[in-house]
Amino acid sequence: MRELKTKRLVIRRFLESDWEDLYEYLSDEAVVYYEPYEVFPREKCQEEARIRSVSKAFWAVCLQENGKMIGNLYFERGKYDTWEIGYVFNLKYQGQGYAAEAAKALLDEGFQNWGVRRVVAMCNPGNQQSWKLMERLGMRREGLLVKNIFFKSDEHGKPIWQDTYEYGILKEEWNRNQRV
Repeated sequence: MRELKTKRLVIRRFLESDWEDLYEYLSDEAVVYYEPYEVFPREKCQEEARIRSVSKAFWAVCLQENGKMIGNLYFERGKYDTWEIGYVFNLKYQGQGYAAEAAKALLDEGFQNWGVRRVVAMCNPGNQQSWKLMERLGMRREGLLVKNIFFKSDEHGKPIWQDTYEYGILKEEWNRNQRV
């Protein structure tokens, strides 16, 4: 599958030329606040676009009207036929339903055509926008992992431990939700 189209979006493989749109949101501290990385400088976005252009896990989310990439999805198979989904969107395009529209399309494609059995997603409990999106997608909160991960350290080099919500959905749950 090379691309998916929704009412407003095209979900496609990354291109090396996507680096400028990628830079527009990965250089924004507010966008990467809960991500496991710091803001990206221009050069790092150029490199990252190259990496993502050959990865099967990353999907560019673009506006149909003009092709502008406004965010990306991560969707990759893990152990036990469980896939993980994640998303990062340009702050200018958040709160308009684009992430839900794109994630729904990719999940539907996975469950209906790729043989996906189960999908999980994780986020920091403070990232309310993210876990509310998971719930709108019909995912159920499976647990709270307490101080299970760190991405950053304090000024003394000690880990800043974070909690994680884990969400999941099975193919049969997805199919049942789509009929409602």
